[in-house]
Amino acid sequence: MLNFNSLANAVLEGYEITEGEAMQILECPNDKILDLLHSAYLIRKTYYGNKVKLNMIINTKSGACPENCGYCAQSRDSTNPIQKYRMMHKDTIVQGAEKAHQLHSGTYCIVASGRGPTTRELNQVTSAVKEIKEKYNLKICACLGILKPGQAEQLKEAGVDRYNHNINTSKNHHDNITTSHSYQDRVATVNKVKDIGISPCSGVIVGMKETKEDVIQMAIALKELNADSIPVNFLHAMEGTLLEGTDELTPLYCLKVLCLFRFINPTKEIRVSGGREVNLRSLQPLGLYPANSIFIGDYLTTAGQEGTKDHQMLKDLGFEIDYEGSEIPI
Repeated sequence: MLNFNSLANAVLEGYEITEGEAMQILECPNDKILDLLHSAYLIRKTYYGNKVKLNMIINTKSGACPENCGYCAQSRDSTNPIQKYRMMHKDTIVQGAEKAHQLHSGTYCIVASGRGPTTRELNQVTSAVKEIKEKYNLKICACLGILKPGQAEQLKEAGVDRYNHNINTSKNHHDNITTSHSYQDRVATVNKVKDIGISPCSGVIVGMKETKEDVIQMAIALKELNADSIPVNFLHAMEGTLLEGTDELTPLYCLKVLCLFRFINPTKEIRVSGGREVNLRSLQPLGLYPANSIFIGDYLTTAGQEGTKDHQMLKDLGFEIDYEGSEIPI
């Protein structure tokens, strides 16, 4: 059996694990999960200590999306009765940043449904970003879909620090999840923002009927993309979506996935993201041994854990909030 501790030390010396070793991580016997978590933590602690980065999302435009992503309640094919609204006014976006600041979130994530932003929508976002930068010490991550020529430059000029565009799944599994855009469309968007100097954020959704080999390929693809921040979502299947009723995940498997991403992307911010409450359940705290970041508050169309409970969880673990490089006692 693979010695996870030895493997972690090798990774810290620059070793890149093989696909065979990656599979052994995903297939770790349940009675060895603490060994695996400890080994992943050795890597995490080397680069991030006991600090945890907090991120908060605001869904600035909901529903009416022309894409057919099978996991999403906002897609054109979804019959889920979510709240739908056009792009929020600038002042509402700024007010959300105030809440993020109060919750000690270091990164404020401005998200909008749709294939990509219109000129008017982008102007709303960039105007809000400029005001937020003046008022609060927040890193701004935008997630607005596929960008047209010149839009990435406009976001950078406004002060956007990071751009999120998830690959979501493996290249081989992509067409089983959506056909309204290609896997390469997503990769191209990540590369576009990276090329102009915006920090790339790209992650995945696990639990969408993919294989373990697909999960390994996702982690490798993000290593190749050199994504600075990797949100790992666990499917929370919504009624009215293509994946309605899908329930393949267990808390222990989710922990193994997080460890895998830490071993393959040792230096990167790995964030336990959407679905952690319903999939990790009582094992949520253990997710922060391989990961070093979480979302605080609600997600796009589903509720998250109350922010004060997240703060208590971090306190109980002995972790500290990393807020723009400064530790905040909890």
